[in-house]
Amino acid sequence: MPKPPSPIRQISLKTRTASQVPGKRGTASPAAGSGSGTLHAWWLGQAGFLFEACGLRMLIDPYLSDFLAQKYRGKKYPHTRMAPPPVQAEELFDVDFVLATHGHSDHLDPGSLPVIARNNPSCRFVVPESCRATALERGVPADRLITVDAGTILPLGGGAILSAIPAAHERLEKDAAGHFLHLGYVLDFDGLVVWHSGDCVPYPGLEESLAGFHVDVAFLPINGRDAERTGNGILGNFRLDEAVDLVLTVPIALGIGHHFGLFDFNTIEPEEVRKYLASRPETEGRFALVENGVEYGFTSGVSSNLTTPTSARRIGT
Repeated sequence: MPKPPSPIRQISLKTRTASQVPGKRGTASPAAGSGSGTLHAWWLGQAGFLFEACGLRMLIDPYLSDFLAQKYRGKKYPHTRMAPPPVQAEELFDVDFVLATHGHSDHLDPGSLPVIARNNPSCRFVVPESCRATALERGVPADRLITVDAGTILPLGGGAILSAIPAAHERLEKDAAGHFLHLGYVLDFDGLVVWHSGDCVPYPGLEESLAGFHVDVAFLPINGRDAERTGNGILGNFRLDEAVDLVLTVPIALGIGHHFGLFDFNTIEPEEVRKYLASRPETEGRFALVENGVEYGFTSGVSSNLTTPTSARRIGT
């Protein structure tokens, strides 16, 4: 008989209007949640987020420059921003970690990384082992670089733990040394378990892997994919229906859709998302579209069931 799905844990989500992304530590609103097992999150555009939890400030896939617009000016897809970044790299301080899920420039940004490194001398940078050389070339200091691969368990401090799992940016890929090119990160924030998938599509074994982590909140790219984009080297992500189905099937308490509204050739219209979710009543309270200018507060009162697989590579103590 098939194994029954794990029960969904109760997650509290509170939001408040935020006039700006906080540049320094200590400005998260208690009204958006507080206490252990609480994550405050702000969207930075595309796949980027600022997380505050367990006393840590971390950036995930921050693309805050116009590097790609400069690189592709005059080309078929000029990568012109549809909206400015909600914060400049120069305005971000007290950053403990920057996490990059893979080496594409809208995730490992040559225009932002050197600035963040310079203004945050204690910040450490976590990237896939396959991106080590790329990260160094783009301004990450060698003595603050931490590389991971699928199966790595990395204690971040304050009770926060990162677990790296494979991501399929249309397909699972490895470099010549056998390291995955794209990763997703499962983050255990003292009982609240969050998965940032990186750029990803469904792949065999993904649901089973996630069920083992008891993920509470999933941050999922929903800009989709098609032959036109793929044929021009623009690898795609979950379609909206795939992301929703994954959240409902695993099950995950809440899915947050992102990776839209930056480049006009690689997006999905928010109204299309809202209409689709309205057509599926079972998604109410289970899937939401991320918004600019909002502080999100996620809280779980349940202790984490996250365990360290025996095959995992653990870094640090």
